[in-house]
Amino acid sequence: MLIKKNPAWQLPESAVTPEAVFLNRRRFMQGTIAGAATLAMPISFAKAAELPPAGDLVFSKNTRLSTDEKETPFEDVTSYNNFYEFGTDKTDPAKYAGSLPTRPWSIAVEGECDKPGTLGLEDLVKPYALEERIYRHRCVEAWSMVIPWVGFPLSDLLKRFEPNSRAKYVAFETLYDPKHMPGQSSLFSQIPWPYREGLRMDEAMNQLTLVTVGLYGKVLPNQNGAPLRLVVPWKYGFKSIKSIVKIRFQEKQPETTWNTIAPNEYGFYSNVNPHVDHPRWSQKRERRLPSGLFSPHWIPTRMFNGYGEYVAGMYKGMDLRKYF
Repeated sequence: MLIKKNPAWQLPESAVTPEAVFLNRRRFMQGTIAGAATLAMPISFAKAAELPPAGDLVFSKNTRLSTDEKETPFEDVTSYNNFYEFGTDKTDPAKYAGSLPTRPWSIAVEGECDKPGTLGLEDLVKPYALEERIYRHRCVEAWSMVIPWVGFPLSDLLKRFEPNSRAKYVAFETLYDPKHMPGQSSLFSQIPWPYREGLRMDEAMNQLTLVTVGLYGKVLPNQNGAPLRLVVPWKYGFKSIKSIVKIRFQEKQPETTWNTIAPNEYGFYSNVNPHVDHPRWSQKRERRLPSGLFSPHWIPTRMFNGYGEYVAGMYKGMDLRKYF
């Protein structure tokens, strides 16, 4: 597995905003001013899906589950990404993801449920009102952001397929498309594609776990996991799987990509935990973006990324050093 490591203080060239991102940001700001009176109105994704990929979304704001910390600039959120399907450099997703077709898109739901099936994106999402949640995002590499995501609770989606009593876990799978995802065809990649992740059922049903279709009020950019991804804010970022095409209910713990490649470094749970270091670096603090050579902006890491009041009970009695 090829992993490029930079000094902890270094902000790479990805901080330079691509022209398309800059223009989208301008359109977003213009649309926000023009549509401020309607932003509090919930709307199904069916109408939003008629917009182009850079189109505005309409949503309600969930202030109860949102942090009031300063949001990471749109330019950093959309140009500094881990999405190895497009390459291992932080700039690769913004460079190469634009050509990925995201319409039409379908998601297969299978396994231990009474109503399995395959649905198009709009049919899958349209029953649900969208809401904005401003979450902390903590990467296992010890950098972090604050991102205003737009989506709806995963629990609402999963209930629709009526999981049975044998459904103890939920597995997820990312699109496999080497033609449009050059990282999947790279001779240097040691990842067994497609990318896979999973959650325990109670984690999947937790109120914080979000099916995400947008950020900063815009339809989700390709480099951030369009058209559909998870956001699980108390876990390291790689658990929030992108560009989902399959959901499977199952009785046994699913095999997940990074846990399979390096189980001593990436546990199945991967809860943010400042008391359990990665074998190659400390997890006691994080570099909050944006940061640079003369302003690295290091801050302490919080247990469960600061969401303990909502999630700690799920792990009561567990040895979180063993089940990391």
